[in-house]
Amino acid sequence: MTETPSPALAALAASDAAPPPLDPGREALFLDFDGTLAPLQDDPDTVWLPTGGDMTLQTLSRSLGGALAVVSGRDIRDLDRRIPGALWRAGGHGCDICAPGRHPSAWQPPAPDPLYQAAYALAAKTQGARLETKGPVLAIHYRANRAAGPALGKTLAAMVADHPAYVLQAGKCVYELKPAGASKARAVERLMSLPAFAGRRPVMIGDDATDEDGMKAAIDLGGRAIKVGAGDSLATARLDDPAQVWTWLEAQLP
Repeated sequence: MTETPSPALAALAASDAAPPPLDPGREALFLDFDGTLAPLQDDPDTVWLPTGGDMTLQTLSRSLGGALAVVSGRDIRDLDRRIPGALWRAGGHGCDICAPGRHPSAWQPPAPDPLYQAAYALAAKTQGARLETKGPVLAIHYRANRAAGPALGKTLAAMVADHPAYVLQAGKCVYELKPAGASKARAVERLMSLPAFAGRRPVMIGDDATDEDGMKAAIDLGGRAIKVGAGDSLATARLDDPAQVWTWLEAQLP
């Protein structure tokens, strides 16, 4: 008897921009967290994998020979609480990488204190803004007051100019002050040099401007990229939202 595909999977297969399936023997998978594996929320502390998502990722990782990593801008300690320890995890835009079975240290180097104090003061005086400290990375969220975005961006650009070791990264209703060498491209490149990933073609899936560096690295290394949601992207394939990401991931299970 032929199994009838789910309506979601059938709709996905009919899409012109639908990504082709993974080649489990030749490809490695890199997944963003917020906005890709879980919908964006005003409070990032409320974001978790969907029910059963941990088992799906672990099963898929085994089918890929362990070549699956979640690559996030979150502090590695925070990401470690939300992603199974059996998977590769890269946090802080590539600042920190945890191998399967390992967990991050309790201490992470902080951002320079003058930069932290300036960011704290800016967030405190901006209605609807919130400062999130992620080890050496500082994030100012303004989803609760989107109109504040342009002024925040201008002030932060001037602020980071006094700290040449740091750069400003804009995302979806967030600005991040991060070490100049930190990027998802760096995480993809570092992981692809490790035995579990070496010799494979990287596939990067993400939704935000912060993921485009990782996508470029994947493409430059002979792989491909998949964009989640609307917006310009280097990716040539697209999934509409995290729900469709999970439909596609589940379709890759052995």
